[in-house]
Amino acid sequence: MVVTATMQKVPIRGRAADQRVLDALLRRAAGGRGGALLIRGEPGTGKSTLLRHVAGAATGTVLRTAGLADEAALPYAALHRLLQPLSDRPPDLVERAISGGGCPPEDRVRLSMAVLDLLASSAPVVCCVDDAHLLDPASADTLGFVARRVGPHRVAVVFTAGGDGAADDPVPGVPCRWISGLAQPDSRALLGDVVPGGLPTDVAGALVDLARGNPQALVDLARSLTPAQCRGEAPLPRGLPLDSPLRRAYRAQLALLPADTRWLLLLAAADDHLDATELVRAARASGTDLTALAAAELCGVLRVHGDRLTFPRPLARTVTYDEAPMGQRQAAHRLLAATLDPVRHRLRVALHRVAGATEPTAADADDLAACGSGSVEALERSADLTTDPALASARLVAAARHAWTAGQPHRARMLLRRTAQGGAADLLAGEIELRSGPPASALRTLLTAADRLPPALAARALAFAGDALCYAGNHARLPGLARRAAALPAELPAELPVRYLAGMAAMLRGRHRDAVTDLRRVVELGSPSNDPTELIWAATACLLLADDAGADHLAGRAAEAGDVSARPRALEIRAYAEYWLGRLDAAQTTALDGMREAEAAAQDNVADTFAGLLAMMAARRGDGAACRRYAALATRRPSADLMNRPHALSEWALALLDLAADRPADAAARITTIADPRTGRGQLVVYMMATPDLAEAAPVDVGAFTEWAEGTGDPLRRALAARCRALAHRGDGPETHFREALRLHRATGNDFERARTEMLSRGRTQVRSALATFERLGLDAWAARARDALRAADEDPTTGTLTAQQLQIARMVAAGATNREVAAQLYLSTRTVDHHMRNIFVRLGIRSRIELAKLFS
Repeated sequence: MVVTATMQKVPIRGRAADQRVLDALLRRAAGGRGGALLIRGEPGTGKSTLLRHVAGAATGTVLRTAGLADEAALPYAALHRLLQPLSDRPPDLVERAISGGGCPPEDRVRLSMAVLDLLASSAPVVCCVDDAHLLDPASADTLGFVARRVGPHRVAVVFTAGGDGAADDPVPGVPCRWISGLAQPDSRALLGDVVPGGLPTDVAGALVDLARGNPQALVDLARSLTPAQCRGEAPLPRGLPLDSPLRRAYRAQLALLPADTRWLLLLAAADDHLDATELVRAARASGTDLTALAAAELCGVLRVHGDRLTFPRPLARTVTYDEAPMGQRQAAHRLLAATLDPVRHRLRVALHRVAGATEPTAADADDLAACGSGSVEALERSADLTTDPALASARLVAAARHAWTAGQPHRARMLLRRTAQGGAADLLAGEIELRSGPPASALRTLLTAADRLPPALAARALAFAGDALCYAGNHARLPGLARRAAALPAELPAELPVRYLAGMAAMLRGRHRDAVTDLRRVVELGSPSNDPTELIWAATACLLLADDAGADHLAGRAAEAGDVSARPRALEIRAYAEYWLGRLDAAQTTALDGMREAEAAAQDNVADTFAGLLAMMAARRGDGAACRRYAALATRRPSADLMNRPHALSEWALALLDLAADRPADAAARITTIADPRTGRGQLVVYMMATPDLAEAAPVDVGAFTEWAEGTGDPLRRALAARCRALAHRGDGPETHFREALRLHRATGNDFERARTEMLSRGRTQVRSALATFERLGLDAWAARARDALRAADEDPTTGTLTAQQLQIARMVAAGATNREVAAQLYLSTRTVDHHMRNIFVRLGIRSRIELAKLFS
């Protein structure tokens, strides 16, 4: 199949790995180690575009040819086109073959060797062979022979071929690389290249969903949009445009199939859920021989696995349906309505009956709404047939709600565009915006919804608004929101979100005792619920109460509740819980899965949060490159928020890298930008979690953290609080607090934090234990730091109070060096040395350089 490409004017998206493979092939060939590669994929995935990349990146002579269906019966036609540009006259044997004289079977090896010698003598040469599956057999045999023997020569051969499921390999023995559809981010980037000025998020998302990752389809769809469609003011196309090169290619393939085959394909295309048994029943009812389906299977349009029917290329299903005449489509729907089991498949029967009717009625609309309460398609079609505007709008909102929970946010938004303004529509729009748009916009929409909804739903809207404030780092407004929720008329369904808001507001204002009462009630109300949102709020409450096991359990239930839209946020909570439980590998796996699911569901805010989480986990492992890569991902989107959650997690992660590299001043500077506890601005929860790291980096007031930790009763948080107090040299002195911290650590399963406390205690026995733990966990950077601590403990006249770098600085200053001189010798900033000196004075309990010099004299 040949598909005319129209993407040469835009960058190649989502093919960086493929380009690297091809570039490496070209470099090897240019250096005298030739090679060949076959690129396969379905029509429109960009095989020809990659071939153009090869031609553009090649050095030396570039030869091109392609398989053409019209020339498949002409021996050596493709070889003739390939060799035409060569200036040297080809050998007689080659000249005779490509000029129509043919080649006897006994001379074919000599012919192939002659072609190989001709290419080698013209080196460096790159041969680009498009649509190899359509080559004439003689050319295919010769080029395959050459491709398998170019190793000693400065020759590269790159083929492309369709992924149509053909049994035969077009060039046996040549390495094959399959390319598939684009990921959603790449698809959206491609749309941005094609449409000047971009498209609204929901319009772009709907096109991405329709194209199913096929870049050619995406380009064809984007270029077919009217100005009103580009603005989202008119319904979007439901299939490829008539003049689409991709549609023409599929149309040509369908035209080669017998009429009975096309009819059976239409039946399969008219119902996504049709199985082989149902197709057999429909075929018999229409008098069609089922053997006609074999032609579709042979060409790869349809596959039958047991009782399952699948179109390997989803766009082929769309084109099969769209290319059939309207009367034939209606006949197919009527046949399926008549042959499907009306009891087991009431909804499908109703949909087919309406699709096959010449003039559907209001009764059909009511029937669809009644039996399709969980079906987006049924509710949308029911709304289309409903004459009452208010009822039609309610059905569209219901359809949008089901689209959202099914993981189709763009479809949900497009449906909401068609609804009248109302509280239910605003609530859903706000939920979607919370996960994938600007928090300020989500906040406005949710507050408007709360004004229009009954108390239980209004409380829910306000709780989502609270989540928007927390994501944006605007906690100062939470108390007002909590008061507004508390003023709603008392209803049992409203209690959970009202308590959730009250507990969050109290916790983030430092009223920990009040917060504990409300948050425990949230857990009590949410635990028996099957509503994933309530389970997520209850899991969040568990995290704030330091009940990590409870948070893990409730978040796991929310993730498995069947609501695709809730899964990413549930997995986010679960990753936090696994992290605090010390299951770092599990937390990383959960975060990776969550980021993929969030990106697939177009929940950009949640995807960025996962990137921040992964940056933090990479920093814990001491993997600086991964940490910086994920931090860049987390903060790649512009934001109007002073410090949103992904940004805060990224700053925390980078601060951990600073700590591991003994740059405490830089670490402290980063953590203190996360939030300002005095004003309530910034990410207070992330700041609270990062307080033990801040205490390690600089003298800091840990009273709020200690109060929270002691209020939770959790051994891990209390151990961290004791470690903070030890680092601050307060009360009974560091040794007492370190002993208390290590005693509490024994009741937890977080080996990583226990080992950090042991290392910071500076006791030789404890540091050796920390080193063993870091080595067992594979944390090389932390193990190196523990070794430095051991060396410092052997040399430190202050019995291991200072870090290795602090000890080095202290000795230089004690010998008379200024801070500026120390900075120059150690390649540090003067600010870093100043910070170290303050910590040295605090840790040694001295107040002057004279005392420091006496200590080291």
